[in-house]
Amino acid sequence: AFVLIPDGKIAMGKLAQAMMHGATVIQIKGNFDEGMQLVKEVAEHAPVTIVNSINPYRLQGQKTAAFEIVEELGRAPDYHCLPVGNAGNITAHWLGYSEYACQHTEGGLTQACAFCDGQCPYTDKALIQARPKMVGYQAAGSAPFMRGEMVDNPETVATAIRIGHPQSWDRAWLVKEESQGWFDECRDEAILSAQKLLAEKEGIFCEPASATSLAGALQG
Repeated sequence: AFVLIPDGKIAMGKLAQAMMHGATVIQIKGNFDEGMQLVKEVAEHAPVTIVNSINPYRLQGQKTAAFEIVEELGRAPDYHCLPVGNAGNITAHWLGYSEYACQHTEGGLTQACAFCDGQCPYTDKALIQARPKMVGYQAAGSAPFMRGEMVDNPETVATAIRIGHPQSWDRAWLVKEESQGWFDECRDEAILSAQKLLAEKEGIFCEPASATSLAGALQG
């Protein structure tokens, strides 16, 4: 496996994971978006499989996190707050909720099936009666969804969401509309504060990007 990373712009935990699993790590002079473009160009000429969220199998795996949430709660939450960078995460969770809410009728597919393209297996009876409002939080210096356009030079301490050209752009907007949710942004100071709070109160030491959803929820 080959892992491309922006030089000096990655959480050390993620770098360590890639190296421990034996991946060949390649640092590039550029940001995530430039790395993504490079990988796409390579994939056009080499037998390479891209495994980020442009790969549909990636989303199929990620969607199961929504299944686990429903199984733990007994229903879908009212709101689901997520950090948004490439927007694959919010897309995949909505896909999972949509599959659990899906039901076929004599007249065709229900509204919930629109997102999962009628491929969901739970068609005789919906497993949940409602889906959550999806709330996507971005870092203020890397917030294309808040700007309504791509951002060429994103900057934030939350390196995992330091993405100005999200690959799941269209589907994330669809998630927002279908769920009646919204996007918002957090300053880096708020993100780091939430990261510290999680460590102190819950014993969870996460990277800044993961703390972004908590930072957003706390700011209302």
